[in-house]
Amino acid sequence: MTAGPLSPGALSCAEHCPHGSVSISRRAATRAVPAHALSSCYDPPQVLRPVFHAWERHLASTSKDRVVRPFEWGLDWIAENGHDPGSDGSVSSAAAETLTDWVSRVMADTDAFFTPPPCHDYQLERSPDATDFLVFPSALKTPHSENDTVYCGIFPATRTRTGGRRAAVLVLPQWNAGPDGHVGLCRLLAWNGLTAVRMSLPYHDRRMPPELTRADYIVSSNVARTVQVCRQAVLDARRAIAWLDAQGYERIGILGTSLGSCLALLTTAHEPLIRAEALNHISPHFADVVWRGISTRHVRQGLDGHIELDLLRALWRPISPRVYLERIRDRKTLLVYARYDLTFPVDLSEDLVREFNEQRIPHEVTVLPCGHYTTGKAPFKFVDGWVLTRFLKNNLTDTSAGR
Repeated sequence: MTAGPLSPGALSCAEHCPHGSVSISRRAATRAVPAHALSSCYDPPQVLRPVFHAWERHLASTSKDRVVRPFEWGLDWIAENGHDPGSDGSVSSAAAETLTDWVSRVMADTDAFFTPPPCHDYQLERSPDATDFLVFPSALKTPHSENDTVYCGIFPATRTRTGGRRAAVLVLPQWNAGPDGHVGLCRLLAWNGLTAVRMSLPYHDRRMPPELTRADYIVSSNVARTVQVCRQAVLDARRAIAWLDAQGYERIGILGTSLGSCLALLTTAHEPLIRAEALNHISPHFADVVWRGISTRHVRQGLDGHIELDLLRALWRPISPRVYLERIRDRKTLLVYARYDLTFPVDLSEDLVREFNEQRIPHEVTVLPCGHYTTGKAPFKFVDGWVLTRFLKNNLTDTSAGR
């Protein structure tokens, strides 16, 4: 969950370059290097920790349009899930109980919560820059009509491996990603034989209503809305994957960065068509990142005095990766985190890796020698983009790979 209109903290590959272009050598894009060797080669001395932390704080401070919004339980966002918004929502204790009951019912059948009805209204549009866009209606209707249409940029694979099966990756950018966010990474994936489909998250890009300058409604101090809009992202992602499957793609992966990483894991946990997931910046709990990260201080300010972390963590269980680890045991997973991260605190990332290890869930790990925002700076953006692309290429285009 990065901050800023262009969200430099979690930018993969070349999102800081003009027009999202990427200048990584073919050799670097294809040659395999062990993750531990890569980390040791680029890792600065520990004495540089204060330098990276200062750099992270400076980059986080460049966004001037953060707004502290009032705390809301958001009971109006669960009306279609068995709650009457006219009942006892004005009393905090009653509202908390209502949301707790709703979350319990959601967790009893998360497949129902995260499975969209079939979609038969997919359209292809051509943008002025000749990029094809997949456009379709969202499965979740919100109070903002602009948000209820999904836009996915398509970057067809420019080369395929002889005898290989058609492979595609759904790309979920970070919070507040601009329209060019992750475009360079999508082009790198396409050059490596993977069709990339970049999905704009809810309340981002063309999906943003005019009263917003940031995608505040997907992560905010409105408790139920945050759950529902993140759910919307998963429903949208599954509809995009259904379209890829209908187009004949036999190997489908997903890549998410920061907030997109959380949404990618939730999607993988409920979408059997996904074979491999690359999770770029990670945490086991949604609430803890918002509570402690430097990029969400304004959200925390809206929460303070109204709800404690333990209750927030319980109410945001449906969108917390830790809950779903057992469901991704049979998928290929890459976990990437940054050693000097102040947005996704490092101990949280390490906790998730520890959970993978303790539950013996197969995975690979790469630790970037930088921070969250500085992942978008050279040379780290090139390292990050290469690590993500290499993992997905190895697990989706190799005819001997995977299920």
